[in-house]
Amino acid sequence: MKVNTGHLTYCTNIHPGKNWDDDFKALKDNFSFIKQSVSKNEPLGIGLRLSNISSLELVKEDNLIEFKQWLKENDAYVFTMNGFPYGEFHRTVVKEDVHTPDWTTDARKDYTIRLFTILQSLLAEGMTGGISTSPLSYRHWFKTTADFMEAKRIATLNIVEVIKELISIAESTGTIMHLDLEPEPDGILETGREFIDWYTNDLLPIAVQDIATSFGITAIEAESLIKRHLCLCYDVCHFAIGYEDHAVVLKELKAKGIRVGKVQISAALKANLDQSIEQRAAIKNSFQKFNEPTYLHQVVALKSDGQVIRYSDLTPALADFDHHDVIQWRAHFHVPISVQDIGALQSTQQDIIELLELQKNEPFTDHLEVETYTWEVLPEQLKIPIAESISNELEWVIKTNV
Repeated sequence: MKVNTGHLTYCTNIHPGKNWDDDFKALKDNFSFIKQSVSKNEPLGIGLRLSNISSLELVKEDNLIEFKQWLKENDAYVFTMNGFPYGEFHRTVVKEDVHTPDWTTDARKDYTIRLFTILQSLLAEGMTGGISTSPLSYRHWFKTTADFMEAKRIATLNIVEVIKELISIAESTGTIMHLDLEPEPDGILETGREFIDWYTNDLLPIAVQDIATSFGITAIEAESLIKRHLCLCYDVCHFAIGYEDHAVVLKELKAKGIRVGKVQISAALKANLDQSIEQRAAIKNSFQKFNEPTYLHQVVALKSDGQVIRYSDLTPALADFDHHDVIQWRAHFHVPISVQDIGALQSTQQDIIELLELQKNEPFTDHLEVETYTWEVLPEQLKIPIAESISNELEWVIKTNV
C-alpha cells in the first residue's frame, strides 16, 4: 500500500510452503483478511518470497498469467521480493543453510536472475522493483583468511553478473530493478560497516571496469549504474542486534551515493543484564523459551567497555550467560514489531521507531516491508492467528505516519 514515504507491505516468508501451489494457497487464505484490515479501499502490495522450486514453477507462463489475474482481481501488486532463502524455510532445520547455495555458486546467481524475470513480469508500469538477498555467504564456513577472501571475491563476481543482467533489462525494457544485499549476523557481510567497506573496496573496483567495458561506457557512468542496481537491504532487526547507529550508517551511505533498496521492518529480542540475581534468572529463562531448533538465533552481548561478544546461536550464548562485564544481550529472533515488552525481555521496537523517524524526515527508500518470518516458532503467548498478526504489524507501522 502507498504510505507517505513509499510502498508498505509484508514479506510472505511468514507463510510455510514447499512449492508455488503452497505459496499461492497461503496468499489466497490470508490476503483478503489483511487487505480488509489495513487497506480496504486502496491497493495492497505483496513482498513475495519464492523458493527455488517455487520460482521454477511460477516462471512458467500459465502460472504467471494466473497469478497476475489474481493480483488484479484482489487489488494487489508485487514490488519487492525476498530472494534470501533458496530452499525450504519452515518445518525443517534451516539454521546456517539459509545461505545455501551461497553467492559463490552459479545456482544462487541463476535463481536470483530468475526471480528478476518474474518480478519484471509482475511490476506495474513505471514501478521500480527490488529483491533482497544473502550477504554473500556464511562466514563460519571459511576456516582460513585466504578461504574467506576467495569466497568473497567469487561471490562479488557473481553479484556483478546479476548487475549486468539488470542493466541489460533496463536498457531493453525501461524497467529499473535493484538487488538489495542484506547484512546479518555471521554473514560474510554482517554489519553496515562491512557492507559499505565491501561495496567501496571490493565491488566497485571489480564492477566498474567490467561494466564499462561490457557496455562501452565511461567509468563514471558504470559506477552510476552499479549504484542504481545494487543497493542495501536495511533489516532493522539485524542492525539493532549489532548496536549500530542508524543515523550514522545512513549518513555514510548518502555520502558515498549507496542507496537503500528496501527497509525490512523487524524487531529483535533484547534485555539489560545489569540487574539482580533473581531478575537475571528470569531473563535467562525467558531467552531459553526462544531457543528453538529451526533458525539461527545469534546473540550479540554488549560489555561495559563498549566491546561486544558474538555468539553463533542461543545455545552457546546461554551456556556463557554469566560472562562478566556483559550489560546487555540482543538476540536474532524476529518478534512481532507491534510488541515492546515480552515477559522479562523487550523487543528492539525503539530502533524501528528511530529508523522510521529518519525515513519520515528525509526519505531514503520507497520500499518498506514488515518481516516477521518466525510466526510458527513463536512462544504461544505471542502467537495469534497469522493474518491478524500480520495486520497488527502493518497497522502499527501505518500509525507511525511513515
